[in-house]
Amino acid sequence: MATVNLRAVTSWVGIARLFAVVLSCVAFSLVASTGEYRSPYGTWCMFTWCFCFAVTLLVLLLELLELYPLLPISWDDFTSAFSMLAALMVFTTSVVYPSTSIGSPCSRNCAQKAVATTASCLCFLAYALEVGLTRAKPGDISSFLSTVPGLLKVFEVYVACLIFSLLDSYASKAGLQWCVAVYSICFVVTFLIIIFTIGRCLAYIPCPLEKMLVGYNALALVMYVTATVLWPLYSFKDSKRPNPCNSECAWNKHLGVTFLTIFNLIAYLVDLVYSTRMVFIRTPS
Repeated sequence: MATVNLRAVTSWVGIARLFAVVLSCVAFSLVASTGEYRSPYGTWCMFTWCFCFAVTLLVLLLELLELYPLLPISWDDFTSAFSMLAALMVFTTSVVYPSTSIGSPCSRNCAQKAVATTASCLCFLAYALEVGLTRAKPGDISSFLSTVPGLLKVFEVYVACLIFSLLDSYASKAGLQWCVAVYSICFVVTFLIIIFTIGRCLAYIPCPLEKMLVGYNALALVMYVTATVLWPLYSFKDSKRPNPCNSECAWNKHLGVTFLTIFNLIAYLVDLVYSTRMVFIRTPS
């Protein structure tokens, strides 16, 4: 039978989730009231707020009624991964929405858009607070996705998704095709690591898992080093920025992919350092 656990909404983590639910609801309600969200960017923002609202509310209800132990997943890994993903999604939305939907000067529905943007920014802070509160302490690896390497796995997958959304006109050059292969391979492997961790399937892999992850991080880092060099080399060689060049301009998209590639390169480097310390450098007890 379901029991009520009030700590699910009275603890600091629960309060952060309550704020995230309320603020995401405020954001998508205000934007929906304007009716100006049917562009691709507006649709993405609405999806982010609605998705985060629905999943966070579900998490609160399952913890409030203590039903989550019935699920065949690692609950701590799932909530850690989701809070990190939600923080990244809402942060992106908090930047994308005002830059694409609020003109300079603003023409109409300015108050609703401004409040929605503020609510989205505060919602990001709520999710960031949850990530900080649930992050594993040094030496604690009971919940892998709450450790620094685990959180970085979520970051790496999300950045790869952003890269895919910006890919444009890469089929004509072998160097760019290699870069897309790097993004795809690393995305698939890292995503499977997250899914297998949440589904408690990693224990069935017949090999030293920790060392295998270190080896994968080293390989992914080398692959991203090549992509960091080859993508701008083949994208901008003998290519000048056209004028005008808006958000749909291929040159701007290539520039965005370049910076996102660097972000993931840094993420895989930090991931490798932390994973190596966790596996090969044991803290004396």
